[in-house]
Amino acid sequence: MDIKFKRLVDCIIQESVNVWNRGFEGYFVPIDMSADMFVQRLINEGLSMEHSIVAFDNEKPVAIVLNGFRTVNEKKISWNGGTGVAMEYRGTGVSKLLMEETIKIYAEESTDVATLEAIKQNEKAIRLYEKYGYKVIGNLVYLSGNPEIQLNNTQTIRSRTIRPEQLPSYAFHSENVPWQCQWQSVKQGEAQVYYNEEDNPIGYSLYRKSWNQEGKLDKVFLFQIELFEEVSESLVGSILSSITGQEGNSVNFITINASENNPVIQYFIKNGFKITTEQVQMVKYL
Repeated sequence: MDIKFKRLVDCIIQESVNVWNRGFEGYFVPIDMSADMFVQRLINEGLSMEHSIVAFDNEKPVAIVLNGFRTVNEKKISWNGGTGVAMEYRGTGVSKLLMEETIKIYAEESTDVATLEAIKQNEKAIRLYEKYGYKVIGNLVYLSGNPEIQLNNTQTIRSRTIRPEQLPSYAFHSENVPWQCQWQSVKQGEAQVYYNEEDNPIGYSLYRKSWNQEGKLDKVFLFQIELFEEVSESLVGSILSSITGQEGNSVNFITINASENNPVIQYFIKNGFKITTEQVQMVKYL
């Protein structure tokens, strides 16, 4: 085995897609991608072709790491957007070489904090990350639910719909969220800020809507939802109504990498939302 690394920008796209799909073969969550999907993900999530790497055994691509960089709260943050090793190369030490090369890139880029998420059941990967200085700082969940929204029972609130790029201009907005939930990854979505009858801010959300072939809203992907007062059925109902602009239980709400400690997430779980995926949030301070 003779492992060498190339930057993604120097690789053929289809070659990179193939090694990605091989790298996640038999994984906990299926993430097989076409070339179009792969390129779109790089763009949407701000991943860097210049700083992502593909490992080759001689001329054969066998593993991949996707990396991205952002400045958040005046600190340079990196994100490992996926580490995949072809099945026949797992357990051969390639994962360790990938981590060493990746951390070397982070150091070259003067990264302050390295971040990633790992499937909670993937204990082997979590142990590897911990070996290289990452620590678990929280648990994240993907939820799915079709809540019944009764407009006549909802709380009186005022909502203001804004662009995701405008969220950081609000002092109460927190940028301390997983990479995929940051506004930079949801530029094709929308955001709302909520106010009570006294015109005081009581929360905000960041989401993206999806319509079916009949042109009806059928999914809402929630990337952020934060409330500054006690969570109640009427308040949550008002917010979900504001997002959908309709009542009924035909719309599927899906949370993305939401902190399980968030009171709204706890409310969803207690009221019928199903956990579809659990992850751990990990950071390494460089």
